[in-house]
Amino acid sequence: MASHVSHETAEKEIPAPNTGAIWKTFWILLILTAIEFVIAFTLPNNGLRVAIFSGMTIIKAFYIVGEFMHLKHEVKSLIWMVLLPIVFIVWLLTALIYEGGHLY
Repeated sequence: MASHVSHETAEKEIPAPNTGAIWKTFWILLILTAIEFVIAFTLPNNGLRVAIFSGMTIIKAFYIVGEFMHLKHEVKSLIWMVLLPIVFIVWLLTALIYEGGHLY
């Protein structure tokens, strides 16, 4: 029995890599990290600095999940199914830290 090999797959060209999107992601994350370093060395150690770091960390995490885990290309219901529990977890941690007397 001879196997039949389709020549259609052999003739297709390999698409060019999308390095532009990778570099865009690199520059965005680099700029956010540089801003975090500037804030770390210029602002005094207080609640404002903690809030800024927490916010920027969440923004970076959402961006990384969207880009590298391809979540931004999914349907909206899946995105909300992933993000909504994260919002509740952040709220829970904030409430526990506040009630424990370690925040403000």
